[in-house]
Amino acid sequence: MNKTDLIEFVIKETELKRKDATSAVEAVIAGMEKALVEGDKVQIIGFGTFETKVQAAREGRNPATGESIQIPESKTVKFSVGKALKDKVNA
Repeated sequence: MNKTDLIEFVIKETELKRKDATSAVEAVIAGMEKALVEGDKVQIIGFGTFETKVQAAREGRNPATGESIQIPESKTVKFSVGKALKDKVNA
């Protein structure tokens, strides 16, 4: 499912107009992005939790040359599935 599919789903479930459904989906995504950029968790009970984690600097290898390179520290987003969703997926 991509963003367009999600908007279509919202339209069918809520009978909102396309413009309103698009605005709603985009607002939710923007809110989640803002929270994650600010370092906050996004926790949706029953669905899961999105949070940022720091990936430590490490040594890696250039696959083309085999040369050792230093990979700098970076942030990444981690998702932990909620119990209710996990149970539904495994049903």
